[in-house]
Amino acid sequence: MTENMRIVRQHALGGPEVLEVEKVPRPEPAPTHVQVRVHAAGVNPTDWKMRATGYWHTPPFGQGWDVSGVVTAVAPGVTRFAVGDEVYGMPNFPHTPGAYADYVTAPSRHFAPKPAGLDHVQAAALPLAALTAWQALVDTAGVEKGQRVLIHAAAGGVGHLAVQIARARGAHVIGTASAAKHGLLSDLGADELLDYTEVDFAEAVGDVDVVLDGIGGDYLERSLRTLRPGGTYIGLPAPFDVDSVVAAADAAGVRGTTVMVEPDHAGLERIAALVDEGRLRPVVAATFPLEEAARAHELGETGRTTGKIVLTLV
Repeated sequence: MTENMRIVRQHALGGPEVLEVEKVPRPEPAPTHVQVRVHAAGVNPTDWKMRATGYWHTPPFGQGWDVSGVVTAVAPGVTRFAVGDEVYGMPNFPHTPGAYADYVTAPSRHFAPKPAGLDHVQAAALPLAALTAWQALVDTAGVEKGQRVLIHAAAGGVGHLAVQIARARGAHVIGTASAAKHGLLSDLGADELLDYTEVDFAEAVGDVDVVLDGIGGDYLERSLRTLRPGGTYIGLPAPFDVDSVVAAADAAGVRGTTVMVEPDHAGLERIAALVDEGRLRPVVAATFPLEEAARAHELGETGRTTGKIVLTLV
């Protein structure tokens, strides 16, 4: 008989109060999929934006994509993992959210071995944010040693990981963040830090090779002014109008694009290698039990957290 499990779902769009913990049958893995017992689930801005707007989904639907846990079943066609393996990943993004749950199933290649030096809470803080930073800075911008990289919201979920990835690539890293967060960002490898409440970064910084912007609005036009000719501006969904970004960048003589993260086991493996080498570490701002997912969303929506929020399930 199929056992039930807990999952956070919503039946309407709205505020954190629409999130409900329900009991549903435990999912079974389809061919090439694995079943993972979730020990911790990361919370991302994508989650609360989807809760409020639906994005690509119509209620009812589950919540979340970031997980770290243990493989509990493998279906035919799976060659990467065995029962008992510790894994982390971003299963099914942007389809079928459901990581705020005791179990998830997804293609085995949506997961990678969990970094050995991290516990499940720390590992669950990585997939969506770290892959976003990796796919933007490495796959899209091709950041190289000696380049100047400007990262906005450098203390946020994506930002604090992007700082470390850019530094690991040998870049000179410039970050915007409130003054209270400068100490941490220096420890993570930022070379220059600007307090956006006191300094206009567009006047203070120049000759930048790559800008990573997760804020948008007037940051687009201001960031373009900091780039050297031929530099690259990357917007992360805030949301961004891709055509407007490209047009504005073209007019400024630079390259402009946007990045939406996608599952990538190879990227996760490269990220885990940085962790194991001591060159990347996630910062966990707070943890909440699964039943308090609404409180986690409330905290995240303040926009004042440093690093990531994580739900604990085991």
